[in-house]
Amino acid sequence: MNGPGVARRCLARITAWRAGLAVVLALAGCASQYGPMPAATNPAAEGPARTSVAVVRRDWHTDICVRMNDVDDWVAALARGFDGARVLCFGFGERQYVVERRHDPLTMVGALMPSEAAILMTVLRAAPETAFGAQNVVEVPVDDAGLAGVQRYLRASLQTDATGAPQRLADGPYEGSLFFAASGTYDAFHTCNTWTARALRSAGLAGLPDTLFAASLMREVRRAVATQPPSRAPFNAVSAMPGE
Repeated sequence: MNGPGVARRCLARITAWRAGLAVVLALAGCASQYGPMPAATNPAAEGPARTSVAVVRRDWHTDICVRMNDVDDWVAALARGFDGARVLCFGFGERQYVVERRHDPLTMVGALMPSEAAILMTVLRAAPETAFGAQNVVEVPVDDAGLAGVQRYLRASLQTDATGAPQRLADGPYEGSLFFAASGTYDAFHTCNTWTARALRSAGLAGLPDTLFAASLMREVRRAVATQPPSRAPFNAVSAMPGE
């Protein structure tokens, strides 16, 4: 028996098994959006005075959040009908898993390959730190170019109809949330957390790597913010459309 050949086959199987496990965990992470919203929603809570976007960790899943006062008309219109909206949070997921709630093994295995995706928008009437806890939020300072970049990314992430309007799929899992159809696809290497990482690169964190897991992404974001403060190096927008 060819020893090197057997070793290569074993390595390939281990690699495939790890990739499959990563997708199952990532799918479970994206499903963590369905947990109850935090009860703390004090409208008087104020976020940092500087212009920033926020990264929010929800267990294994991450969102990126923008303030209503900072966004353009197109993004603001996504929250039409939600009174008192102060912050919009966006997260990415596999459509069958998060919208249709299909959690069977076939759906999980199918998610290894490119599949339809969805964007969950959560409307907050308080700062993310108040809603989710300060330990689960990282504020990322951005300049005007970075703010414009992340909004371009959000707009490109949403599937639109012939009139240019985003396509709503369904109400979200709790009050103040909506599912939109995503323009990109979900697969083993484009998960909820890699989508967030690419959104942050659009906001100016150019060196941030694609990261499959929420805890790793939060560490990378904290490191990037600590080494690229706005007083020393202004944030520059980087084009990073979904799937790039």
